[in-house]
Amino acid sequence: MPLTFVRPMADIRVGILTIREKWEKYLEQPVSVFTEPYLSKKFPLVRKDNNIIITGSLCPTEELVREICSLQPGEALLKGDALLAIHLSKRELTMLENSAEYSDQFIENYFETDLEFNVIRNLYDIFLLNDKEIRADYELLTKNRISASLNSSNQVFGNDFFIEDGAVVNGAVLNTLTGPVYIGKNAEIMEGTLVRGPLALCEGSVLKMGAKVYGATTIGPHSKVGGEVNNVVFFGNSNKAHDGFLGNSVIAQWCNLGADTNCSNLKNNYAEVKLWNYQSKRFENTGLQFCGLIMGDHSKCGINTMFNTGTVVGVSANIFGSGFPRNFIPSFFWGSPSSHQDYDLSAACETAKTVMQRRGVEFTSTDAEIFKTIFENTKVNRRI
Repeated sequence: MPLTFVRPMADIRVGILTIREKWEKYLEQPVSVFTEPYLSKKFPLVRKDNNIIITGSLCPTEELVREICSLQPGEALLKGDALLAIHLSKRELTMLENSAEYSDQFIENYFETDLEFNVIRNLYDIFLLNDKEIRADYELLTKNRISASLNSSNQVFGNDFFIEDGAVVNGAVLNTLTGPVYIGKNAEIMEGTLVRGPLALCEGSVLKMGAKVYGATTIGPHSKVGGEVNNVVFFGNSNKAHDGFLGNSVIAQWCNLGADTNCSNLKNNYAEVKLWNYQSKRFENTGLQFCGLIMGDHSKCGINTMFNTGTVVGVSANIFGSGFPRNFIPSFFWGSPSSHQDYDLSAACETAKTVMQRRGVEFTSTDAEIFKTIFENTKVNRRI
């Protein structure tokens, strides 16, 4: 949390693809998710006669997929004490759904893997592991394919780049010696942009004129990004279109950062950064010296907003005014550091509807129900 308030863990983007999309590529078939009850209507579980249930935070590799697919009914795969996957019948899966907590009653045989792979255990793992995951996804998506060409207006160091059809790149400097650069279908890099890989610019997204982008950065589908960014993951449909610095951060969907928004990713005393933890309801040590902003879905900030090092923003927050906001901003927060109130739920839904319509996406009654559940469940946070 707050990134899993509106989505299952498997729909978090890290690298070029979401975790779910990675598995679908490797397995060459759709996958569904077993998630929280209030999300299950939007993200339904498909039950089959035989079901392999995989931990949603687990990023696949070819070898790991092979081990998991070899599981027989009643078998489970472990890494140490961590359960990675289990093979269940439809009846057993239904029993698991109806159970208050996981039980090992369905497992007859356990197997432990010695493979190495990436798992998203913490918020900051998303940007920490983004370099490795961009490289892995790049290999997966471009294998045995030929890139579209770059025109002569661009300057390129190295040749580790791939451009999908419809992408436009003019007058940019791309350094692929530090990592691959992937430019998605119908994406655009405007003139004067400076890029150091690894970079994933996903479908329909835009890097604005004069942007400075350091890897490992992912700009999810249909986003607009300008200014200076360093090791940031944008899930998609979010904008940081103007000048200002953002580093070591994660921005979920349908967010907007006002002009000249800046975020500190390093404390003045170089001390370890702490992040708000929803489970413990307190700030927890990260072990990191560099950590910026974690922003939940549908949240926005006004022009000249200044975020402290290690700030966590919930869902549908609206932040404006002078001064530094607190390091934890709860969901449905409306206002400034000195004066704030609850964001009216109906108004928040109406804004979300308007924002999504601009991209041709419907804000459904199911989305409104999810908003209502989050609003009710986070009341305690707004009283802190």
